Amino acid sequence: MPSFVSALEEMAAHGVDRAGVQSYLEQTLIAPASLDPYVWYRSDRYTRNGIHKSEAFEILVLCWRPGHKAPIHGHEGELCWARVERGRLRFVDYRLVSEQPLVLEPSGPPVDGAVGHVDGPADLHSVENCEQFGESAVTLHVYSRPYPECDIYDLERGERRRVRMTYDTVAEKLES
Repeated sequence: MPSFVSALEEMAAHGVDRAGVQSYLEQTLIAPASLDPYVWYRSDRYTRNGIHKSEAFEILVLCWRPGHKAPIHGHEGELCWARVERGRLRFVDYRLVSEQPLVLEPSGPPVDGAVGHVDGPADLHSVENCEQFGESAVTLHVYSRPYPECDIYDLERGERRRVRMTYDTVAEKLES
């Protein structure tokens, strides 16, 4: 994990290149055991486990039990990539059709991503570990630049609301 983080930070020294990060995430494997210190589950929702945070990048491990999902949410103009490290997840990208009333529509079909699948950089999307997948999942998320809040799009209530991002666990050296 330290060499993965170092490589991303080195890439950022010359400005974050979307295609370069995408290629790096598609081609670079992380030893499964190196993720183990960051893997932590809850029974009621997915967890956000912080690994690294700098001005250029925030890196997290998210852990998903079957049935856990992230609602439709935005990344506030920041770049976000998610790579499936264990299990399988369903990703759905959306586009905003209207604010009043709130209308979103999928911008493509759902994608079921297995180990090695890289989603992103996403703008508006939802992520779910579908019950039928039947196993827990782990994803590695890379955000450029870090952001403290995001918008959640609640289609049932017809509203968009801002929520503060929090961590469930934090690596000892995570910068604030």
